[in-house]
Formats: sequence, structure tokens, C-alpha cells
Amino acid sequence: MRIDIVTIFPEYFTGPLDAALLGKARAKGLLDIKVHDLRAHTTDKHRTVDDEPFGGGPGMVMMAQPWFEAVEAIDGWERARRVLLTPAGRRFDQRAAEELSGAEHIVLMCGRYEGIDERVALGLATDELSIGDYVLAGGESAALVVVEAVTRLVAGVVGEPASLVAESFSSGLLDYPQFTRPADFRGMRVPDVLLSGDHAAIERWRRDQALERTGARRPDLLGG
Repeated sequence: MRIDIVTIFPEYFTGPLDAALLGKARAKGLLDIKVHDLRAHTTDKHRTVDDEPFGGGPGMVMMAQPWFEAVEAIDGWERARRVLLTPAGRRFDQRAAEELSGAEHIVLMCGRYEGIDERVALGLATDELSIGDYVLAGGESAALVVVEAVTRLVAGVVGEPASLVAESFSSGLLDYPQFTRPADFRGMRVPDVLLSGDHAAIERWRRDQALERTGARRPDLLGG
């Protein structure tokens, strides 16, 4: 999979893209991730990317011109999924991650300030995504969320593919509680069923626990 990230802060991605699963997958050639500086496509000596909003109002708006030129400079951009990260986008969830994991090429656009000129959404982006109902300083942290959620679904990135099936949200439920050794820690014992060796009973317990946890913490996932 190929991912291009466009941002005014390329240094934001130094470290995370080289660590853990992402770093290993890039080293193996499973992922090709590049970061592009939006300011490289400005037209003035100050490398300006924003201006005052038409109609007035607080803050500054990122101009369309640098975005179009930056994305259009990426090889193969026309065939890529071009994702604008914005609070106005549809909610990014596991289903969206699974959908994007089937793409060969993704371009992530990280906004800042009061937002991006709407013509970028209208004439350049194929998708608009938001990672949640809260305000961030910019789209860089959102881009990292999308990168990690999507790329771990790419074949070969996660060492044990079966682990992806039982994770939270993959079944529409939160994950069941997990335990490991020792069986008794400071008086807190592992449920007996997990030590029983009865695999059918363990599966029933896990399903019941996932339903109970989802109902208590995220009833919206149950449609209720």
C-alpha cells in the first residue's frame, strides 16, 4: 500500500512512521509512506498557505492553490483515494478503515487553522473524514490514526492475522476482557471458565462479556 501525507508540519511524522508495526512494515516493503510539505507549493517568499476568510470571521483559512498543486504533484494522484481530514467529515470507524485498506494508494490531507477553502473538498478530495467529535490543532494526529487503523489491515503488517478478527469493533462489539499469567494477582482471580480448558464454554463467556461490555459502555453499537 502507498500513502502520501500532505501537511505544513512534516516533522510531526518523524518517529511514529518508523516505530513499531509501521516501521517494520515499511522496512519489509509492505508500506510506502511519504510525507510532503505543503509550503513547498506556495508562491511567495513567506511560504504563505492561509488568508482571511471571505465574509469575515475569526482565524485564517488555508488557500486552495497550495493544496491543489501539492496533491497534483504526487505521482498517480488521480487514481488515489484523496482523504481530507476535517471535523466536517463523516466519522472514521472500523468499517471506514476496512474500506480504505482495500485501496492501493491513499493521499491524506492535514488541515490547520480555521479550515481549508471549501473548493479543496469540492474539487480535489474524494473523501472527507473526522476521527471524532472534538477539536484538534490540526489533521496530523488524525492522519496517524487513519494510517495505523488502515495499514494494520494490510496483509502481512500484523504478524498474527487471526488477532484482527477478534478485536473490538471487528464484530460490531467491544472486545471481551483479556487475562494472562498469573491466575491470581493481588487477590484478583482470572475467571474459572478461562482456566477450564472447555473451549465452547470459553467462547460463550467471551461472547457474553463482549455483549455486556458493549451494552454498558457503547450501547450505540448495539443499535439501541
